[in-house]
Amino acid sequence: MKEQQAEKLPRPGVEALDEILGKPFPVLDDGFVRVVDYMGDDAAVVQAARVSYGAGTKKISDDRGLIRYLLRHRHTTPFEMCEIKLHVRVPMDAWRQWIRHRTASVNEYSTRYSVAIDGTQRTGPREWRTQAAENKQGSGEALDPEVGTRLTESEHEFQTLARGIYNDRIEQGVAREQARKDLPLCTYTEAYWKIDLHNLLHFLSLRMDSHAQKEIRDYATIIGRKIVARWVPQTWEAFEDYRFGASHFSRIETEILAALGAGDGEQACAIARENGWLRESKKGGWVRHRERQEFEAKLSQLNQMPPW
Repeated sequence: MKEQQAEKLPRPGVEALDEILGKPFPVLDDGFVRVVDYMGDDAAVVQAARVSYGAGTKKISDDRGLIRYLLRHRHTTPFEMCEIKLHVRVPMDAWRQWIRHRTASVNEYSTRYSVAIDGTQRTGPREWRTQAAENKQGSGEALDPEVGTRLTESEHEFQTLARGIYNDRIEQGVAREQARKDLPLCTYTEAYWKIDLHNLLHFLSLRMDSHAQKEIRDYATIIGRKIVARWVPQTWEAFEDYRFGASHFSRIETEILAALGAGDGEQACAIARENGWLRESKKGGWVRHRERQEFEAKLSQLNQMPPW
């Protein structure tokens, strides 16, 4: 039996991404994101999905359709065939949220081996935000600039003092691992972050969302729109269409929509009531119900009013 020879394949390269390889994209006042290396491209996703795919056997339009089908139907494994390695400089408070995504390989700057980075994320007088009224972990409107000016001044004083204390400890010979303990979370850290495309898209769907903290959202937006969109444009298009810019409806929401589509507002209200969405408060109106409110927001996007 004649031994079959495997086809020799060139390493995939993406010209648009190669153009920015190593280029730092500024984020916040002193942070950045840059691409160090990558593996795969849109064609690699297609190749993994078809397995027997050979170069030149399919049209580009077919590849786009397959990528869209895979993302639309949550066939995620082919997207794991692509990886990217980023070098990031980010404040530690944002990095705490970032590192919670445990699907990447990470190597962070060590303040045990090296002196801590002399950089802190600073807040301008017009950048202070109030606590959101509805969201316990989110931000609301901008604070009064006069108040913000005072807060910025005190921030600068505190950061200068904290750094001075740290530097004094280092000069006195205190171990770096102990000297660092009082550094504020605004201190910048750096890391190499390597992740596959499937998990990167999940990260971006959460961290680019309007409910995410603004600081980490700034990083995610740069990664998504400046880097991933260049790297895998067909996958990025499908991601924006089916994940980031899409609305998803639960079973309850689908039943209510079906009733509304049939012109039966009473049935729609009955379904909402049966599922605990509509309970009157003693002060009048409906008792706050997050699931109902989220559905109402989806209806608003469709220029529709709830039937209750």
